[in-house]
Amino acid sequence: MKDKLIPVLSIKAGSEKDVASDVFMYTNQVVNLFFVTTDKTANSWVLVDAGMPKSAEKIKEEAEEHYGEGAKPQAIILTHGHFDHVGAVEELAREWDVPVYAHTLEKPYLTGEQDYPEPDPKVDEGLVAKMAPKMFPNEGINLGTQLQLLPEDGKVPFLDEWKWVHTPGHTPGHVSLFRERDRFLIAGDAFVTVKQESLAKVAMQTLEISGPPKYLTMDFQASWDSVRKLRDLEPSVAVTGHGRPMEGGTLSESLEKLVNNFEEIAMPD
Repeated sequence: MKDKLIPVLSIKAGSEKDVASDVFMYTNQVVNLFFVTTDKTANSWVLVDAGMPKSAEKIKEEAEEHYGEGAKPQAIILTHGHFDHVGAVEELAREWDVPVYAHTLEKPYLTGEQDYPEPDPKVDEGLVAKMAPKMFPNEGINLGTQLQLLPEDGKVPFLDEWKWVHTPGHTPGHVSLFRERDRFLIAGDAFVTVKQESLAKVAMQTLEISGPPKYLTMDFQASWDSVRKLRDLEPSVAVTGHGRPMEGGTLSESLEKLVNNFEEIAMPD
């Protein structure tokens, strides 16, 4: 099931957007992944997350369009190991021959030792939540020796200005990436900017603050704590695994709303 093309789309599918001078967002079906430039003169870059299953060719095309023929990253950084963030990672890591970095608590799901819990359809009345057990794989993958653990000091390999922030809840080893200089946040699925349980809102990419996708979230209390942690960083721009970028007053007000109303917005019905 994990290698099966999953037929879900949004109006942003295939879209691309420069969300910072050195961060390029590509929407693969319903999930966002990010190309972060490390040296413009050398066309060096890092890939953050790796899209849906069967998306390797599309990701390579985006990379070559942005960085030139034969482009490959210095590394792949994973916010976590759910199917829609690692769909192409095995193929890409093997073909590009690059390391893949993730948090140590995510390791069992990326070495074939453990599967994630099956999606829970009872957490929300939205159609995506109801369809999740039949459509969304929960199996782990095996990256073998290409998997490397993020350093304990919070540094991100090849991304000198960035730090990783442990934001568990959605998964045990979920991380977000933050750059102090411009307060830019790559949140992964610690929170998202579309109600991911709703098929209509996913399709139209309706902008609204939401917690991590409920049907795959393992610990809601930890997720709440993680949202508080990200709110306290006072990001000026946030890009998330699902949904559109959010910035400025809209972002700060939305994060405050999510922290104060997490039980109502983000916990199971």
